Amino acid sequence: MEDYEVSGVVQTDEQSDDFSHYAFLSNCDPITAKESKWQKAMDEEIMSIKRNNSWELTPLPEGQKSIGVKWIYKTKLKEDGRVDKYKARLVAKGYKQEFGIDYKEVFAPVARMDTIRLVLSLAVQNSWLIYQLDVKSAFLHGALDEEVYIDQPPGYVKQGHADQVYKLKKALYGLKQAPRAWYSRIDAYFKKEGFLKCPYEHTLYVKSGVDKKVLVVCLYVDDLIYMGNDRSMFTEFKSSMMKEFDMTDLGLMHYFLGIEVVQSSDSIFISQKKYAMEILDRFKMMSCNSVSTPTDLSFKLVKDGAGEKVNATLYKQIVGSLMYLTSTRPDIMDAVSLISRYMECPAETHLLAAKRIFRYLKGTADYGILYKRDSNSAIIGFSDSDYAGSLDDRKSTSGLVFMLNSKAVSWSSKKQQIVALSTTEAEFVAAASTSSQAIWLRRLLEFLHNNQQQGPTLIYCDNMSTIKLSKNPVLHGRSKHIDVRFHFLRDLCKEGVIDLVFCKSEDQIADILTKPLKPAIFVKLQNLLGLCSSKAVIRDRVAAINS
Repeated sequence: MEDYEVSGVVQTDEQSDDFSHYAFLSNCDPITAKESKWQKAMDEEIMSIKRNNSWELTPLPEGQKSIGVKWIYKTKLKEDGRVDKYKARLVAKGYKQEFGIDYKEVFAPVARMDTIRLVLSLAVQNSWLIYQLDVKSAFLHGALDEEVYIDQPPGYVKQGHADQVYKLKKALYGLKQAPRAWYSRIDAYFKKEGFLKCPYEHTLYVKSGVDKKVLVVCLYVDDLIYMGNDRSMFTEFKSSMMKEFDMTDLGLMHYFLGIEVVQSSDSIFISQKKYAMEILDRFKMMSCNSVSTPTDLSFKLVKDGAGEKVNATLYKQIVGSLMYLTSTRPDIMDAVSLISRYMECPAETHLLAAKRIFRYLKGTADYGILYKRDSNSAIIGFSDSDYAGSLDDRKSTSGLVFMLNSKAVSWSSKKQQIVALSTTEAEFVAAASTSSQAIWLRRLLEFLHNNQQQGPTLIYCDNMSTIKLSKNPVLHGRSKHIDVRFHFLRDLCKEGVIDLVFCKSEDQIADILTKPLKPAIFVKLQNLLGLCSSKAVIRDRVAAINS
């Protein structure tokens, strides 16, 4: 780095944008860097950019403007909380870009959590181990179609060329179009290597070989997981990826997007214990008393809640943090969905409801879903609704959950967009939404060559009127007002794609996603979803070994 004027980097107020204090940085991550560990991290980032031939130094053309850059520092932690590495990222101030001039399209797909959980369950079913790769500085690989100029990085201004700028050949973190440029690059690579892209999930790729050999890859920005039934395909794929990109081989999947993964020969356990403890600490709830359920049966939330108004920014941060925890915790899905309705103007009662969820997490932080091989390998669904549950507008709440190998892989809790005039209508609307999800999951399974789904997908419903209405136009006088878009449910039943089946209310698993429940019922449905504590998983494995 001899041709740069390198010094302790201190970014001035002008170099640091007005919104930097909103960044979600941990307490140990600095805004400026003088320590040697951060200087080393910055050197590595500059070298990575140079190796990738991402820019060239040039005078700024007349009529063009350059975009400022800044350093972002992050301490990367392992799943057990120990320091993994110190990362310095050079980030462009993309908020200064203008649409139509500096960028056009920006959308880039990422894998849905439903897809990731489905793939994990299929891996258990087929006795596949799942491996993980990480692309170093992924966005630096994406080629740019637009002309973009950036200022020279603070602390790395080239001697004798202080008035020049860098013209970007490839994307840089912070640019609006960077995610799309990276996705286009990795997508082109997969196509070149003979992978088929799933038309229903654009980050899921499958490569088929001779004798029913298969390799499945799931991509989430720069993190990817892969699995299959042939080790030679693994070796070839990994070698090809490392030749094409600067990669880190993380071995067996163990920590992915904040989700802790424990694999064994016959099961996979996923949880977010580390993340749960982090948000408890972040919002000062580590010393709270635990409770048995995330919602209080006697506590009803309304828009104009009692008490004084609370900090809306803090409340939104709480809701956002809890939403990500629902990736492995369907038991808090309804509670989080409920408090998220009041982010615009939260009051003390809404904050108390959010704190109740934290109190529940205090006693269940290590809970997660245990996927095990099961004789029932077909996907089945549960659909339910809470009629007129919202006290503000009397709209109902739809809840759905899909099970594969008798464990939850997809779930949702949403307030319906219409005001239902009867329980039948509310249940019918919920069943229609569940059917849409069923079609998508069936198509994913077909793409993944899963042949266990024979005949229609069973969806369990605890309302007989809805089941009758789905099979023939009875009860016309009470159902003629239902929007035609929901009647496609009847066509799906007629075509044999889905089949609505009655179940008792006490066996309706989706009930946990629509309303508060008594502790005994809540625990029963929690177990049916496949939720358990990591301690129970360890205890069962020790018992199996000893036996």
